[in-house]
Amino acid sequence: NLQESESENKLDGETASDSESKSEFGGTPQVPTSDDTPEVLNRALSNLSSRWKNWWVRGILTLAMITFFFIIIYLGPLVLMTIVMCVQIKCFHEIITIGYNVYHSYDLPWFRTLSWYFLLCVNYFFYGETATDYFFTLVQREEPLRILSKYHRFISFALYLTGFCMFVLSLVKKHYRLQFYMFGWTHVTLLIVVTQSHLIIHNLFEGMIWFIVPISCVICNDIMAYMFGFFFGRTPLIKLSPKKTWEGFIGGFFATVLFGLLLSYVMSGYRCFTCPVEFNNDTNSFTVDCEPSELFQLQEYNIPAVLQSVVGWVGLPLFIGAYLWGYGAFETEPRPFCFPQDFANTIPGHGGIMDRFDCQYLMATFVNVYIASFIRGPNPSKLIQQFLTLRPDQQLHIFNTLKAHLVDKGVLGGLEEA
Repeated sequence: NLQESESENKLDGETASDSESKSEFGGTPQVPTSDDTPEVLNRALSNLSSRWKNWWVRGILTLAMITFFFIIIYLGPLVLMTIVMCVQIKCFHEIITIGYNVYHSYDLPWFRTLSWYFLLCVNYFFYGETATDYFFTLVQREEPLRILSKYHRFISFALYLTGFCMFVLSLVKKHYRLQFYMFGWTHVTLLIVVTQSHLIIHNLFEGMIWFIVPISCVICNDIMAYMFGFFFGRTPLIKLSPKKTWEGFIGGFFATVLFGLLLSYVMSGYRCFTCPVEFNNDTNSFTVDCEPSELFQLQEYNIPAVLQSVVGWVGLPLFIGAYLWGYGAFETEPRPFCFPQDFANTIPGHGGIMDRFDCQYLMATFVNVYIASFIRGPNPSKLIQQFLTLRPDQQLHIFNTLKAHLVDKGVLGGLEEA
């Protein structure tokens, strides 16, 4: 009988070690499968079938979230950064709760305490780096902030090392493997949530367009994929998520690409969207004012000569970044490959906060890589800020080196003659 049960386990794709691990966990993690729909909506939609009831619940909550999105954009960068932080904390809580449900039966010591401590450490590191980078003058002006900035990485490392020592001291015999699972679970969650949410803030400082368009493309993809799938869906996409269809997948793709092009075309004409977000030390507030980059000016591209003989001359004003954003949103649509279907019941009809923001995090990483690879260049103002913090002899050395370089290039001589 034992041999037969072992062979059945292997046929099911589960080895003996997998079974041991499952029993050690105390069962598979319980992931929420239903949403807590408000009683008001339940009464109003009681006469509808479950399919249409879900459609209306998702639609109403989607409109509410889009409205909230426009409100926080109107309130400015500081509110946006605060919202990003709040969303990050909630997403972290949802994922850690899943882990906690797995390990809860063993009452592992310090599980949640250490998880939140590591969240604090990682946020201190990332936001400290951001403050030093974007609020350089303000940091240098205040003595306590200047000291924290100077030794920021050492302090961050010391905080993390303290947490690691706390983890070692919390180890309990017969539960080592489970506790190391917890340690890995926490750090993977930090990598997924905190690191990528920090990239959203970096994108925001590059210009509101780099924040709004990617997020809007993901929202458009989610909505249109659901709409096409709801009304036209017939062909299942993947077995992991039987409700997803090829019709919704393809419809969401084309709708997102078109939406990304149109939204980018509109937003590229406004400085408030295309200019970097900078902190004004005189007014202690954020300012968005600059001479728009050539990147946001429409350019005309001609079809290659080989194709011109077939279709004639065609001008194609193309904002390439928008297409890449749309394609990126399309690529992140099949979430079940990476994440559970529902992380929590926070948003009726939608699941948890993480269910709405998992693709946003992936998109933030894509956009940040895109900016770093094709958009961002050396920033003269930041170089000057760093230059002014050096000692006078170091500044003089850099001045002489730069002067000699300009003389060799013939630039300085031409300026003096002029």
